[in-house]
Amino acid sequence: MLTVTLYSRKDCHLCEQARADLDSLQAEIPHRLVEVDIESDPALHKKYLEKIPVLEVGPFHKEAPFTRLELAVTLGAARDRQAALQKLAAASAQPLDAGDRFSLWMARNYLWAVLVLFLLYVGLPVLAPALMKAGYTTPARIIYTAYSPLCHQLGFRSFFLFGEQPAYPRAAANVGGLQTYFQATGESEDDLLAARRFLGNELVGYKMALCERDIAIYGAIVVFVILFGLTGRRIPPLHWALWLLIGLGPIGLDGFSQLFSQLNIPFLAQLLPFRESSPTLRVITGGLFGFTTAWFGIPYMEESMRETRDLLLKKIAVLK
Repeated sequence: MLTVTLYSRKDCHLCEQARADLDSLQAEIPHRLVEVDIESDPALHKKYLEKIPVLEVGPFHKEAPFTRLELAVTLGAARDRQAALQKLAAASAQPLDAGDRFSLWMARNYLWAVLVLFLLYVGLPVLAPALMKAGYTTPARIIYTAYSPLCHQLGFRSFFLFGEQPAYPRAAANVGGLQTYFQATGESEDDLLAARRFLGNELVGYKMALCERDIAIYGAIVVFVILFGLTGRRIPPLHWALWLLIGLGPIGLDGFSQLFSQLNIPFLAQLLPFRESSPTLRVITGGLFGFTTAWFGIPYMEESMRETRDLLLKKIAVLK
């Protein structure tokens, strides 16, 4: 419980008001009131005669005049400070265990963990076509199968390696200078299941295990994590409104307009003609979404990890 010291004297109207205000705050912020009469000590009388009532609670000091609201704010701040110190003391009283050591390690190295995680996630789909090219079809197919629940893997919306072109878009995408998916493979562009199963061949190359947009999303996250580390983790978080505008807006517009235009619903067809996004648009919108999402989230993660580091380092200092 808080201990509140009130310096006052008899026949002091402001002192009586402060006492009444403190009493009214007792239920909201429990405290023990210790009242000191400045008339009992010449030094106190000289020090506080023109300042009473004077309130002290923890490190906080208030001199007249002050309102009930100011008292409530001061007592609330003292209570919160006391609770934080008690929490730290309770944590410090326990020896550093394996969980604490792991938490400290993670708080210090989380950025490396995030980087490795996303490098693996975006790297394995790029490795799959390399394995196919090298003749290691079994591990390659394992990668394709592992990623199949996470991505549509449609051949006409994926990048290819070791072939004549980096991508083979649908004819509806109207991408000049590139063979369409049908022209290159002879596969129907309307057979989605076949386009999903098609891995490639020696002529067209072998597709990545994630689509063009997903490769751009996770690749952009990797780029931001690297930049964040190189700048000393000092990049502030992106405002949520900018994330909605720059990150979510373009990918939502491109993706949903494509989706709804291909649903074969008559009234939608009148409002939104059939369209197929291009590889360039998928990369741009995916890259913006991935980069801004990381920009929005990673700095907040850093703040949380910094708090964890500070708490555990204080605990270590106490235990030494």
